[in-house]
Amino acid sequence: MATEQERLAKIQSTYKTIRRSVPAHVTIVLACKKRHPDEVRAVIEAGATDLGQNYVQEAESIIEALGDQAAGARWHMIGPLQKNKINKALRLFDVVQTVSSPKQAREIQKRAAVMGKLLSVCIEVNIGAESAKSGVTPERDDVVALAREIAPMENLRLEGLMTMGPFFEDPEAIRPYFRKTREIFDHIRSLGEPGTDLSVLSMGMSDSYEVAIEEGSTMVRLGTIVFGPRPA
Repeated sequence: MATEQERLAKIQSTYKTIRRSVPAHVTIVLACKKRHPDEVRAVIEAGATDLGQNYVQEAESIIEALGDQAAGARWHMIGPLQKNKINKALRLFDVVQTVSSPKQAREIQKRAAVMGKLLSVCIEVNIGAESAKSGVTPERDDVVALAREIAPMENLRLEGLMTMGPFFEDPEAIRPYFRKTREIFDHIRSLGEPGTDLSVLSMGMSDSYEVAIEEGSTMVRLGTIVFGPRPA
């Protein structure tokens, strides 16, 4: 049975191998949900620059445990952001990838303005229109409307779109959903409106990131493929 040191070394080696295989222009956000601080510290030491968390409380705990090492990373909120967690999230995260409504965007803008913080955000698109998932509807006009709502907000910088997509055993099955998200992304960029020159297309996870990159993803969110199975 591997020692803890060997396990952490394997995490580092796996991350480095994946980083070499992923095109340089694609950002890897390591999803740290339920991960021990030592695991996150290991990937930072291996060169990881972007870390994602689903829960504000868990992010606060892990950032505190990492100390100075946390400050060298860019922290992404990749789970739904509740209204009562916005203030704390603004102190912890550099990016919120899950903005899904004008009302939520206005709330984040209001709090960010009070704090004097400029926050990068992505619009989460529920590309599969799944009732159990958050995100704006996959209707192109709805996504455009939200982009136009966010674009003039002084404390929010709209960087792009994010989607999860439905889960399939065969990653090829998710390709049409990634392709549709890319089409919406390209359409918003083509409008040429101020504040909508998007650069981030965040889609693809451990089981689907290769297909996502083929369909134009510029950011993938990886967890189990690097860290191993998530603790129960």
